[in-house]
Amino acid sequence: MKIMIRQSDFDKILEHALNVRPEEACGLIAGEDGEDGIRRISKVYILTNSDHTNEHFTIDPKEQLAAIKDMRADGIKPLGNWHSHPESPSRPSEEDKKLANDSKASYLILSLMEEGKPVLNAFHIESQNGEKIVRKEELSIV
Repeated sequence: MKIMIRQSDFDKILEHALNVRPEEACGLIAGEDGEDGIRRISKVYILTNSDHTNEHFTIDPKEQLAAIKDMRADGIKPLGNWHSHPESPSRPSEEDKKLANDSKASYLILSLMEEGKPVLNAFHIESQNGEKIVRKEELSIV
């Protein structure tokens, strides 16, 4: 799948991730799946990592519910989530894979490992025969 995110939304994610570092930052992405096969992110939600750690994240449930209600009000759908890796590459960790339970979701991971060179990638994670299969998705910042 191809995913499109606006530069302004990327900047919003990056700014928040830098501000909460060394903790992992997290949030949700919403928008629409176009008939042309392109997943368009039209809204990014900045949510609280209630674990307050640099090793994993848990999205605050009240904030998640409020974001879902906001999506419904805007007529858009949840497309997945995003989180930062303050000290590791932009790829799913073993814990990320273990916790990825929505095969329709896109998982965006922002690496801040190399100072001044943020890397954002998107992934699709699904279970097959008890094993988690990770595929990188094409991501365009427009």
